[in-house]
Amino acid sequence: MKKLDEFLIEAKKNTYANGNVKKVESSRVNSYDYEYTDGDMTYHDTYFGGVNFIGEEVVYDHYNTPIWAMNYYGITHNKELSEEAIDNALRPALMKVGEDDILPLRGPKEFTNGEFKYVFNVNGNLDFFEGEETIYKNDEKIYSLKCHGGRVI
Repeated sequence: MKKLDEFLIEAKKNTYANGNVKKVESSRVNSYDYEYTDGDMTYHDTYFGGVNFIGEEVVYDHYNTPIWAMNYYGITHNKELSEEAIDNALRPALMKVGEDDILPLRGPKEFTNGEFKYVFNVNGNLDFFEGEETIYKNDEKIYSLKCHGGRVI
């Protein structure tokens, strides 16, 4: 089986973070879903909402048994910003997953793109973690996300 950290990097770059990837059929009423399979592992991301959202990512083994999961909740602090504006700030950062030594859960520790600065802090390891993601626009905090998760046994 491919290593979980390597698989997560591939899966994340081939789902939401990549604006060119299409969603799959909703798994629950009014959910937005992405799925990626490589070899004997499948990644499924499902979320609800827009400028404020909640979701869950699950990795399954070849028996369709969940082996890893992460829950997340994100909020847009500046209500003048649309979901599209947040996506345009967030997705480029998330495509940088795996490019530094932080866990491959969201994006890198820091990433600046024009007037936006992305910061991700996480404690733990892939077995058990919690993290916080923040985006600033010209030093104003406009978005934050909390996540937690780990191995499922």
